[in-house]
Amino acid sequence: MDPNLPRSHGPVTLRIVRQRDARMLQAELVANRAWLQPWEATSPDGPVTFDMRSGVRRLLQQYRDGSGVPFVMEYNGEIAGQLNVWGVARGSLASATIGYWVSERFAGRQITPTSVALATDLCFGELRLHRMEVCIRPENRASLRVVEKLGFRYEGLRRRYIHIDGEWRDHYTFALVREDVPEGVLRRWVEGRATPAVAAIPPADRLPI
Repeated sequence: MDPNLPRSHGPVTLRIVRQRDARMLQAELVANRAWLQPWEATSPDGPVTFDMRSGVRRLLQQYRDGSGVPFVMEYNGEIAGQLNVWGVARGSLASATIGYWVSERFAGRQITPTSVALATDLCFGELRLHRMEVCIRPENRASLRVVEKLGFRYEGLRRRYIHIDGEWRDHYTFALVREDVPEGVLRRWVEGRATPAVAAIPPADRLPI
C-alpha cells in the first residue's frame, strides 16, 4: 500500500498519519475532551500520561510492523479525527478491527461512515483482508448509526470487552467479509444498496442504556 496516496470521497479524505500531525491531533483531543471521554480507551492499571507525539510514533511502528494502519480523517483539508485499523491478522484469519474518533465540530457531516467505508474497501482490496470488524458500546448511538448506514452485520454481544472511560465495558460487534461487498462498501452505500436491517440487535442482546 502506498502510504502517500490518500483516499477521498467528496470533501472527506483518509490518509496515513504523519509525525507532524501530532500537534494538531493533540489540540483536537484536548478541545474535545468532554465529547470524547465517554468513548476513550483507558488502562485498567490506572491513569497514564498521554503524549500524541509518542502515540503517533507507536502507531507508525505498528504500521511498519504490519499490525495496524493509522489514518487521519480530513474534511476539506482540515484534520477532523482519526481512524485506526488495528489487530491486523494474516494467514487463515485475515481480519482486522476499525476504531475511530471525530471532533465534535465535524459531527453530522458523514465523515465517519465515509472514512469507515474507504478504510474497509482499502483493507479488502489492497491489503487482501477477508473480515473487518467494528465494536461499539451500546450507548454510542452515533456509531451504531454508522454501521447501520454501511450495512455491517450484527454478530454478537461481548461482555466487559474493552476498558473505556475507566471501566470494562460491554460492546456490540459488527462485521463484513469481502464476499458481502464485491462492489465495495462505499459504492454500495452511495448507491443506496446497503441494508441497515442486518445491523439490528436482537432483543435478547439489547442492554439498558
